[in-house]
Amino acid sequence: MKASEDFHNTLDVQTDLYLAERRRAIAEIVQMQGRVSVAELSQRFGVSEVTIRADLQTLAEQKLLVRTHGGAVALGSGAGDLALTLRRQRQVQAKSRIGRAGAGWIANGDAVFLDSSSTSLAIAYHLKQHRYVTVVSNSLEVAHELLDAPAVDLVMVGGMLQRETASLVGAYGLDEIRDFNLQKGFFGAHGLDLEAGLTDVSAEEAAVKRPLAALCRQVIAVLDATKWGRIGLASFAGLEQIAAVITDEGAPPAMVRQVRDTGIQVVIA
Repeated sequence: MKASEDFHNTLDVQTDLYLAERRRAIAEIVQMQGRVSVAELSQRFGVSEVTIRADLQTLAEQKLLVRTHGGAVALGSGAGDLALTLRRQRQVQAKSRIGRAGAGWIANGDAVFLDSSSTSLAIAYHLKQHRYVTVVSNSLEVAHELLDAPAVDLVMVGGMLQRETASLVGAYGLDEIRDFNLQKGFFGAHGLDLEAGLTDVSAEEAAVKRPLAALCRQVIAVLDATKWGRIGLASFAGLEQIAAVITDEGAPPAMVRQVRDTGIQVVIA
């Protein structure tokens, strides 16, 4: 009996060692390549896709990578910037102040657009005492935030679910929204550049924001200081479309002056 127990204990130790080694190797591969798929890792390590998904989930919980639909990306990569759970952890205090300031721009009776950015989510949080406001959004998180705001009407832009951003992309149903008088649209972005304007790392997100920015009477960018001077994959609003930028005190003074010189109002929250 003892020999049998020793044999099984040895197997358990070997299994644990292999598990740790495999996960360490996966983390290194993601760091080197930037992104991997579940299918690729399954074939490489000779284990099931279910096992690989469990590995990726554990590594994500350890903050060693970011889970995506069908795989994972390295922390700090462009695709990693898509993950709403990761974005919500960044610049938390600055985004809260920007969100409060953004909500202050919304009057009772307004119809506004809030995009799927974490900064727009902060605006939704501060909107709950408003009355007779209509919010148009493609963000499931914004919708969830406004569930307990009975005086705020919510209209969702249809589309396909993008899990990384908890948003709907594809912009289905825009024809109906064209009939709305959207006084203001609040747009987060991967970056603000003097030539590229407002940009996003996701072409799908930019494809939703672009027509909605055109529908809004005022486009208001809501950006923390880290977004100034950055350029993402796809532009969705030129500088000439932007009425105001709400940001925090860390925004670069020289670029703030340049943006103001174009006639855009810059608010430091």
